[in-house]
Amino acid sequence: MLKRHPILKWTLLLLTSLIVVLFFFGWWFMSLIPPADTDVTASRVTDIPYLSVPIPPFRGKILAVVTSADTMGASGKATGYELTELARAYYVFQANGFEVDVASPMGGKPAVIIDDEDMGAYDFAFLNDSIAQYKTGHTIPLEKVIAADYEAVFFAGGKGAMFDFPENKHIQSIVQKLYETDKVIGAVCHGPAALVNVRLDNGRPLLENKMVSGFTNEEELLLIPEAKTIFPFLLQDKLMAQGGRFEKGTMYLEQISHDKNLVTGQNPWSTWKLAETMVKQMGYTPKYREITAEENAVRILETYEKHGSQKAKELMAEMYKAKNKPIARILIAKHSVMAVMKGEPGRFFALVGLTSHAKQIATGQNR
Repeated sequence: MLKRHPILKWTLLLLTSLIVVLFFFGWWFMSLIPPADTDVTASRVTDIPYLSVPIPPFRGKILAVVTSADTMGASGKATGYELTELARAYYVFQANGFEVDVASPMGGKPAVIIDDEDMGAYDFAFLNDSIAQYKTGHTIPLEKVIAADYEAVFFAGGKGAMFDFPENKHIQSIVQKLYETDKVIGAVCHGPAALVNVRLDNGRPLLENKMVSGFTNEEELLLIPEAKTIFPFLLQDKLMAQGGRFEKGTMYLEQISHDKNLVTGQNPWSTWKLAETMVKQMGYTPKYREITAEENAVRILETYEKHGSQKAKELMAEMYKAKNKPIARILIAKHSVMAVMKGEPGRFFALVGLTSHAKQIATGQNR
């Protein structure tokens, strides 16, 4: 049969070769991602020096607000608040002398989103922290919150925030009262949805002519192409429609906007900087914190975006020479996958090359 159909024969041979190449490429690609050096799932507050060494004297209370929504509207898709965004901000505030209360529109125990690939020592410490777990299991209903008790409010992200934050009158009242008494307002990722309908005493939108960041249209639509039909609005569009001067950073990399006592962040990777900027805005120098491996990977990716592969490799080499600067190369690998999703083959190969280079430096293969 094959002798009678040479085109079919060569087509099958080509397909078989392609499958083999893809298999070995996939195997090689996965080999670039290192296994975890240590098991952090049992991490506790006492294991992290930043949290266990003496804490500054009590400086006041901060209200952290999470969504109560457990589905994305009529779509039925599961949602909740993002654990990493709450956990990291919670510990920055706590380490800098603030007590953190956790509230939600409905109170009680809201749904939570836990992405295993993004979880680190702080996040697992949060899951193993009995006090933090009690607070998230018994969140304060927003109707019972007294705004004057707090020095700041922080709105964690999670796609559910798009559904129960914007129209919540208690959120609008809390934000308006704190903002107009020079208290600090912070929000990250989808958290800025809390701000879109807030008006000040003069009747003008809070966001009018303010620098602001939030989850971008590009980030939303890459992961959820049908987002326009699922959400009541796209966050970037709404922030701009309310007069915000939207500051857009690179997809899935750190970006915050700081406009006096309003601090907003684009995505989960902006949480550390956002929380520490809130501490600064409250008049304190943030306590020293050892930068995480994920943050180092973000720096490398930002360097690649601004200056190209060679500069990114040079920074990578500097980090590996400093033994206290580990790099989460899985994040670089994930950005290469996103390049494929966006149809950017050149970017894909460049980022795979950076991931491979990181492995070579880490294992001493380039010495």
